[in-house]
Amino acid sequence: MNMEYVLGQLTNLLAIDSPSGYTKDVTDYLLKEFETLGFPAHRTVKGGVIADLGGEDADNAIFVESHVDTLGAMVTKIKDNGCLEVSPVGGISANSAEGETVRIRTRDGRIYEGTCQLCNASVHVNGKYAETMRTYDVMEIVVDEMTNSNEETKALGIMAGDFVCFEPRTVITKSGYIKSRFLDDKLSTAMLLGYAKHLKDDQVTPKRRTYLHMTVFEEVGHGGSASIPDGVKEVLSVDMGCVGDGLSCKEHQVSICAKDSRGPYHYDVVSSLIEAAKVSGADFAVDVYPHYSSDADAALTAGYDVRHGLIGAGVYASHGYERSHVDGVKNTMLLLEEYLG
Repeated sequence: MNMEYVLGQLTNLLAIDSPSGYTKDVTDYLLKEFETLGFPAHRTVKGGVIADLGGEDADNAIFVESHVDTLGAMVTKIKDNGCLEVSPVGGISANSAEGETVRIRTRDGRIYEGTCQLCNASVHVNGKYAETMRTYDVMEIVVDEMTNSNEETKALGIMAGDFVCFEPRTVITKSGYIKSRFLDDKLSTAMLLGYAKHLKDDQVTPKRRTYLHMTVFEEVGHGGSASIPDGVKEVLSVDMGCVGDGLSCKEHQVSICAKDSRGPYHYDVVSSLIEAAKVSGADFAVDVYPHYSSDADAALTAGYDVRHGLIGAGVYASHGYERSHVDGVKNTMLLLEEYLG
């Protein structure tokens, strides 16, 4: 278990802007990393990355999925004051987005910085600042350029359809807490790269043929709905584990999901994951997620005849400024290494 490698990969992945629909840069990075690790990998037509880690039983293969697409926004209109109206990409709340630094990426490759703000954001001017409900109808992107009109902003090359990427603000504390936007789900992707490195460095062959799939449309609901190879009998999503009121998981644990808002996960898979967690000595929790769906759900919805499961390191404040812990990473890796072989 190479924690230095996993945390290094996490930092690298989080630094690459990749809201759903704008993910080529991060998948280019993954393809190079798999080449370095010595595993064949390719980009799907849809844009995700599939790596073949090998394994003994090709007729009972497992498809392990994480996602590298994140939340973000898209320009819908340039306002008369030169600021930008946006609509969210995925479920990023306007409350969470307020005050965040952003990058606007134009279709011709230019990058501009800005800030997501409430319209008329000065407390000393706006008497209704505190009572205004935050929605994207009353938010705007203030562009950090000399522009005060629609025409001046258009002259920068900004247009409707440009992506707005939020600053992740990644911090790893001395006490082991990992704080950043988009731990959902780049933390899991870093762990799967760590698992691949474990196979290479320790010369391990998995019991089952094992594929990794880093999807790029999970945050908008259809990331895992395609591209499953022949021989796959099980899809395992490695995504964030939910932490919050009414659930038992904490950030230092690995969470095993028994049911989410789409329904229960496969009974045998959940039971096997629990047994593997016990055997490995991983600190784990089993929970039911009230507002959640995964790439494994998407695979079944698309009509694939597979078993499905979901695990992940505990992550607090999901879809906001998220927090996990290195112990959650360690426990997830312990479970993965035991379950996958």
